[in-house]
Amino acid sequence: MMQFTHFNQAGEAHMVDVGGKAITQRVAVTEGFIQMQPETLKLIIDGGHKKGDVLAIARIAGIMGSKKTAELIPLCHPLPITHVDIAFSHDLEKNHIRCQATVKTNGQTGVEMEALTATTCALLTIYDMCKAVDRGMSIQAVQLMEKDGGKSGHWQRQ
Repeated sequence: MMQFTHFNQAGEAHMVDVGGKAITQRVAVTEGFIQMQPETLKLIIDGGHKKGDVLAIARIAGIMGSKKTAELIPLCHPLPITHVDIAFSHDLEKNHIRCQATVKTNGQTGVEMEALTATTCALLTIYDMCKAVDRGMSIQAVQLMEKDGGKSGHWQRQ
């Protein structure tokens, strides 16, 4: 059985030593959704929100969040991120917006946490900007979809 890597032999939390790992290109893709009332979704899509372009601001928040991950997650390594892409799509039948984040680096550890943080920050920003008109919004299914690089290689959600 695999062991948790963030605990030492004594069971104490520690930062994993990645110093001996090879520097390779690392990529992670995550997604998440924010469910809302149809009127809220229409307001976002039509650009009618009085605070401005909700998705443009959420995109910036996602990029910023990816770069701040090591400050938020205690045992996460600070990484030199080389690229972040935040893409949004909407579904009028399901009344949700999908956020997909792709994060890249050349490093000794992966960027899964940075991509998950990017997706979460973008969705939280949508919530923050729209809560005055729809407090019942729900953030759902934030998850890793794909990662590549390093010793473990490629992984993709089925």
